[in-house]
Amino acid sequence: MAKYIYSTAAAHGKRVQAQGGAKNPVIILPDADMEMATKIIADSAFGCAGQRCLAVSLAVTVAESKNHFTELICDAAASRTVGYGMDSGVQMGPVINTASQQRVEQLIALGAKEGAGVPVDGRGTVVKGYESGSFVRPTILSDVKAGSEIARTEIFGPVLSLMHVNTIDDAIQLVNSGQYGNQASLFTTSGNAARRFRYEADAGNIGINIGVAAPMAFFPFSGWKDSFFGDMHGQGTDAVEFFTQKKVVVERWPKEWSRKF
Repeated sequence: MAKYIYSTAAAHGKRVQAQGGAKNPVIILPDADMEMATKIIADSAFGCAGQRCLAVSLAVTVAESKNHFTELICDAAASRTVGYGMDSGVQMGPVINTASQQRVEQLIALGAKEGAGVPVDGRGTVVKGYESGSFVRPTILSDVKAGSEIARTEIFGPVLSLMHVNTIDDAIQLVNSGQYGNQASLFTTSGNAARRFRYEADAGNIGINIGVAAPMAFFPFSGWKDSFFGDMHGQGTDAVEFFTQKKVVVERWPKEWSRKF
């Protein structure tokens, strides 16, 4: 689904700038600082109840990182304090409305139907004192199959899907095979791996040891593939150019007129 759409009149019609959907992956290599990576990824996946276009929604473990990261991220999801966001100590609030809650819960059920495990299940959440709230606790879907519908669908809620591959080559291939290209992140202590990922991952926003690769306003917000439709991106000089109708003026002020220039 398109998140933000802007249009402006041009001399020969209209231009459109549309930010599209996303299924943002994060790759965890075995050499990553696993505890810090888990904290950052949990904040990305569950911050704002997962309702932001750069939220991590797919975590891909590589080689022996699987068991350690899975244990840590499940603990982080299960222990997150959910409630009214203005209450002291609350770490995550509700999703935007009842329709969103129902959609998120239906997609969790779809993941389970497609064979994913649900080691942390946030469905049916009721918060005392806010029983009418649209709450979904952080949820983990494990062993999600590549090519499944849940692996392709943007949930836009506090749900993190886990997949596993054997090598960084497999991980980059998995990133590049997706229809979206909004952001992709890598957690590692290897400069060589980071360099490869920067140049080979097909996404407009790349993060290295970053959970939300949101650029500063003076850089373009640069989604690729089905994450963006248009010619110029938001933010930075692209945004200024998009909303600018240009004029070129050519003048000549000779002392004596001739056909020589």
